[in-house]
Amino acid sequence: MLFRQNFYSRTAAVNYAVKYALKPNPAFRYFQLNQNVGGDCANFISQCLLAGGAPMIHNSSNPWWYNNKSTSNTNDDSWSVSWAVAHSLYWFLRINQESKKPGAKGLEVDNIRLVEPGDLVFFEDNKGVKFHSAIVTSISNGIPLISHHTFEALNIPYYSSWPAAKQRFLKITV
Repeated sequence: MLFRQNFYSRTAAVNYAVKYALKPNPAFRYFQLNQNVGGDCANFISQCLLAGGAPMIHNSSNPWWYNNKSTSNTNDDSWSVSWAVAHSLYWFLRINQESKKPGAKGLEVDNIRLVEPGDLVFFEDNKGVKFHSAIVTSISNGIPLISHHTFEALNIPYYSSWPAAKQRFLKITV
């Protein structure tokens, strides 16, 4: 399978993930897990995509953005749903891929051997809801190692994260 050339820097995305996986970047709001709902995973993954060169998209049909108000309090910041919610981020990436829209794109692959550092993993429940996201930061013996928030993790095997009915792997391009 051939993939088109792109402007996504896997190295920059992975370097960002490694730097901020265990200690979140204070320039962005951190979303606490509240009664097993929500969390910071998609926010962290969006930051990694941005660091890798994905441009923010401000259109009304398929937005992906974060607005840092440049104050000392990140509670003043705003963001799109697709920036901060795993299910919405997954569909933002898939829609961009299928419709060839500008910005980050995600091509779902079933063959784990196609996954490389900088690609993403989404965790799905038995109802088809993508409830968690992670970035592949390394490969060890053919197994993708991931980093994520909610809980904070660095280079753990993808199957050691949240229990899921299915994991979905997205090849990322910009």
